[in-house]
Amino acid sequence: MKKIVALLILALALGSCGEYQKALKSEDVGVKYELAEKLYDAGKYSKAIRLFEQIAPAYRGKPQAEKMFYMYSQAYYKTKQYYLAGYQFESFASNYPRSEKTQEASYLGAKCYSMLSPVYSLDQVDTFKAIEKLQAFIDNYPNSEYLPEANKTMRTLNEKIEKKVYENAIGYNTIMDYKSALIALDNFIADYPGTPFKEKALYYKLDSAYHLAINSVPEKMEERLQVAKLAHATLIRYKADTEYKEKADDMLARIENDLQKFIK
Repeated sequence: MKKIVALLILALALGSCGEYQKALKSEDVGVKYELAEKLYDAGKYSKAIRLFEQIAPAYRGKPQAEKMFYMYSQAYYKTKQYYLAGYQFESFASNYPRSEKTQEASYLGAKCYSMLSPVYSLDQVDTFKAIEKLQAFIDNYPNSEYLPEANKTMRTLNEKIEKKVYENAIGYNTIMDYKSALIALDNFIADYPGTPFKEKALYYKLDSAYHLAINSVPEKMEERLQVAKLAHATLIRYKADTEYKEKADDMLARIENDLQKFIK
């Protein structure tokens, strides 16, 4: 009995495979469409995609095109081919603005770019693109059911960009380019006033100002020591019990001592 069942399953599989190969070679787009839809409904998205790719040019403008291009977009999305899915969803939303699927396609098209966003340490071109696409969706569909998820994704992406900018700024401190570190940290603090990295940014600004000052030529030292002293005051004003207080106060002691040299 088990052998009979196994043989039946094998026969069905071979028949299905044969049907698929015939459809791929067929010149009849109707045959391809019918099988592609059947494969899509069965969750066999990769096979469906091959057929959709073949018939897409022929179906543009036809009554079945809207459904076909929606399935085509979803098949790419479900197989995690996000570049292609994003393109197809955007194309669908543009070509079928009155479709009941347009809002969903617009959202998923934007979401595809967020799925392509890499870890913060890598180039963030796709992250910026995702933010742009999601913001456009939020602006166009302010009452959408997808709005909470879109806003949550936006926050995640913006936090990633924020961390990237912060890490780049303190990177200058790490390589002892203190002048560039001061500029980058000032810009970061100005651009992200509510950042959770503010305490650290203020500390590294002090550290950069301090090292720049104590290693300066005499004619620039006094001015730079004053900048470092102000950086210390800003850090303590922001958080009096900062985790960096001991290090910051040690720097201040050296700053105050060196400033004594300039008192006439």
